Order: sequence, then C-alpha cells, then structure tokens
Amino acid sequence: MNSLDVLVIGHLERDADGSVIASDTWSTSTLIRTSDGHNIVVDTSKDFMKSAIKTSLKQIGKVFPEDVDIIVLTHAHADHMENNSLFKNAKIYVHRDEGAEIPGAVLVDKETEIAKGVRIVCTPGHTAGSISVFVDADRHYAIVGDAIPTRSNYLKRKIPAHNVDADAAKLSMDRIVAYADIIVPGHELPFSVGKH
Repeated sequence: MNSLDVLVIGHLERDADGSVIASDTWSTSTLIRTSDGHNIVVDTSKDFMKSAIKTSLKQIGKVFPEDVDIIVLTHAHADHMENNSLFKNAKIYVHRDEGAEIPGAVLVDKETEIAKGVRIVCTPGHTAGSISVFVDADRHYAIVGDAIPTRSNYLKRKIPAHNVDADAAKLSMDRIVAYADIIVPGHELPFSVGKH
C-alpha cells in the first residue's frame, strides 16, 4: 500500500497589508513511498529547510535522499523547489507551463500516473501550471501545493489570494475537495475533508 510522510510542514507569513513575506515562507514537503517501489517527494521547500528534510528522512528510516527517484513540483515558485539538488537521482516532474527554468524536467500537461495509485492532476489557478498529486492509500490524499495553501482557504472556500485565474482556481479547489479525504496544503498541516 502507498504511504505518506510529511517531511516539512509549510508556513505562510504575511505582513500587515496581506503580502507574503518570502523570507519567512516555505512550503510543505511530502514523501510518498509507493507499493511499486518508488520514493516520491512532492515539493522540496526552501533551501533553509534542507536540514529539516534530512532529519525527517532519518527519522522515517530506510529512505535516504539518494533513494528518492521522483520529485513532483506543484509549481515553480522558489519556496516549493529550492532543495531539488538534495535528491540527486530524482527525475523532476512539473507542468509544461512551469518547467522552462528546470533543466531536464519531465513536462506534463494532463493527468499522468507516475506510480501505482499516484497521479499528477492539473489544478491551475494559483499559477497556470499548478498541479496536485492524488494518492490512493489507506484514504484518498491530495498534495495540493498552493491550490489550497492553508486549511482556512478550504474552510472558507477561498481561492489563493495570489492567483492568475480565479475561475480556474475555484474549479481546481472543487476537484480536490471532491476527491480527497485528507488534503496536504502548501503551507500548513494536513487536514481531513468533511464529506457530506
């Protein structure tokens, strides 16, 4: 069965006018261990979180940075991808609209199964090329980057404040919520989705 571990819990810091303070913001980073032998990291967070990622891997045990064979970037903002080089043997997947600055990346532009029960799903809105990772495990997990940056966004059904297409962002949020039992947001702890 597929399993998930959060390596780093993301954080989002805003100043008084609501602008994101980039120096104090980092993304969640998640490890997926698949039933068919892949070790996948979704988002690699900010460079200053490297030691925290290494510590988490050590605590999980049996997975070293060199064992990670796939990275998925939910989008190409720096706070989600500054530790890519930590995983030297990993193939990087990113949406075609995001991948210009990531040499050698596998560019996707449609739903793509990357391992048994693990799918890249297009969830545009925050950026044109935002993607999420849907994982079938003991429950349905959606690792969503900034398609749903915080639990508050979900509870208020509020799309990301920074978006390129509000209508697309709303549709992406609806798609995520329809699938997920657990959402791993871009900048907070995972949370359960209330199904009616």
